Amino acid sequence: MGLVRESIQEKLQHQPHSMTLSALCFIIITILCILKFTRRNKFNNLPPSPPKLPLIGNLHQLGTLPHQSFKSLSNKYGPLFLLQLGQTQALVVSSAELVEEIAKSHDVAFANRLNTKAVKTFFYQGMDVAFATYGEEWRQKRKLCLLELLNSNRVRSFQPIREDEASTMVNTICEACAKGSIVNLSKIFITTTNNIASRCIFGRRFEASDSGGDDDGRKTIGEVVRKMTSQLTTLGIGDLFPSLDWVDIVTGFNSRLKATFTELDSVLEEVIEEHKKKKRNNNINDKDFVDIFLQLQEKDMLEFQLTGDSMKAILMDMFVGGSDSVSTALEWTFAELVKKPKCMKKAQEEVRRIVDGNSMIEENHLNQMNYMKCVIKETLRLHPPAPLLTRRKTSTNVKINGYNIPNEITVYVNSYAIHRDPKLWDNAEEFIPERFEGEQQVDYNKVIDFQLIPFGIGRRGCPGASFGIAIVEYLMANLLYWFDWKVPNNISNGNDDDDVEMDMSEMSGMTVTKKVPLYLKPTLHSFVSNRC
Repeated sequence: MGLVRESIQEKLQHQPHSMTLSALCFIIITILCILKFTRRNKFNNLPPSPPKLPLIGNLHQLGTLPHQSFKSLSNKYGPLFLLQLGQTQALVVSSAELVEEIAKSHDVAFANRLNTKAVKTFFYQGMDVAFATYGEEWRQKRKLCLLELLNSNRVRSFQPIREDEASTMVNTICEACAKGSIVNLSKIFITTTNNIASRCIFGRRFEASDSGGDDDGRKTIGEVVRKMTSQLTTLGIGDLFPSLDWVDIVTGFNSRLKATFTELDSVLEEVIEEHKKKKRNNNINDKDFVDIFLQLQEKDMLEFQLTGDSMKAILMDMFVGGSDSVSTALEWTFAELVKKPKCMKKAQEEVRRIVDGNSMIEENHLNQMNYMKCVIKETLRLHPPAPLLTRRKTSTNVKINGYNIPNEITVYVNSYAIHRDPKLWDNAEEFIPERFEGEQQVDYNKVIDFQLIPFGIGRRGCPGASFGIAIVEYLMANLLYWFDWKVPNNISNGNDDDDVEMDMSEMSGMTVTKKVPLYLKPTLHSFVSNRC
C-alpha cells in the first residue's frame, strides 16, 4: 500500500503542468468555436448569391461586359447580391432605392476605393483623389480640385482651348467633305478630347502636330498615357487571388507595370520642370493645372503638403477622368442621333436657329440649347461611360436593406441597371430625349432621386463633371451646326425620318465604348458653305 501511495503521489506531482496545458487548449478551442459561431450568426443574413464554382467562384459569370452580366443576375437574384470573385467577395447594387440608402445612411462606410495593382502603381500608391483612401488628406485634396481646378470660372477660362481644338476638328471634317470622304468620328472624338484635356491640364497637346508644332520633337503625353491606360484596366492574378500574388512576379506583370510607371513619371516630371522654368503671367486664361499647382505650392496656401508625387498623381486623375469618358459620351450621343433622324433634325434645327449664321458658337448660345442638353442627358442614361462607377470597399460592417454586409468587401454600383430600370423609366431601353423636357427635366450635374447617376454618388462622386460636360456640349454644338450626317451605304425605305440600323454593341475598357467605330459621311450644311 505504501508503494502504491508513493506512486500516486509521484504522478500527481508531475501532472499539474500537463493538466494546465490541457485546460488551456480546451479554453482556446472553446473560444474559437464561440467566435466562429458568433461570426456565423453575425453574417448569416447575407444577400443572395449565385451558385459558385470551386476556386474561381463566380468569375465565369462576369463575361466581357460585366455591367450587362450584373444586370441579368440582378433580374434573377434581386437588386442586392453577392459574388465570389476568386478569393475576394463583391457586392452588386442595382436599384435607386438601395443607392439612396447607401448615400444617405452609409456614405462614409462606402467611401473607400478598392485599388488594383495597376491603379496603385500609376497613381503613386493612392496619393491622388480618385483612388486615395478616405480621410482628412483626401478631403483636402478633393477640396483643392473643386475650388482651384474645376470651379465654374476655371472651366469657363478654358473656353479658348475648346474653341481652338473644335476649330481644328471642324477643319479636318471640312477636308473630308471636299473629298467626299467618310470619317472615323470615334477617332476624331478621341483626338480632340485628349488634346483639350491635355492642354488644360499639362499645357501640351496630347499628340504632336503634323508640323512639329509646340512639341519640338519631345515625347508627347499621348505616347506614354496610351500605354498606361491599356494596362490600367488589366487585373493581375494577385488582384483576384491574393495568396497567389507571387505569380505576377513570375509572369513579369509587376515589372511591366513598373516599367510603364517609370516612363510616365519621367514625362510628368519633365512637364513640371518645364513649367517651373517658364515665366508665366498672371492672366487666368494662360494657366493650366500645373501652373495652378505650382502657384499654390509656392505661396504655401494649402492645408496639406503638396509633394511632387501628389501633384503628379492628381494630374493623372484629371486627365484620365477628363478625356476618355468625354470622348465616349460624344461617341454614344452621336450614334444615337444618327440612329434617330427625327432627333438629329430637331437638335440641328435648334442649334442653327440659336447660332443664326454666326461664324463661331459662343457660350451664351450653349445656354439656350435645351434640346441638345436633353439629348446628352438621355445618352448618359442609356450609355454611362463608366456603368459600374468605380469599385468601392466597405470600411465597416453595415446593414443594407436588412442584409448584413461584411467589412472589406468590394462594392459595385451598377448605374447601367438603374438607368434602364422599367420601374423608374418609361420605355427604359428606348432613346427618348423628350423625357427630360419640361417639368420632368433632370439635371445631369446633380443626383435627383438617385435615378440618374452617371457621375457617381456621395463623397466619391466625380468632381470633374462640369469640366467634361463643357467639352461635350461645345463639340456637339459645332458638329450639329456645321454638318449634315449620313450612315454610309444606309439602306432606307426612302423616308429620311426612318430609324437607321446601326451596330450598337459595346466594348469594355477604361470606359464602355462602341465596339464598332462610328464611321459617317459628313456634308457641309448649305447655309454655312463658306466655312471651308
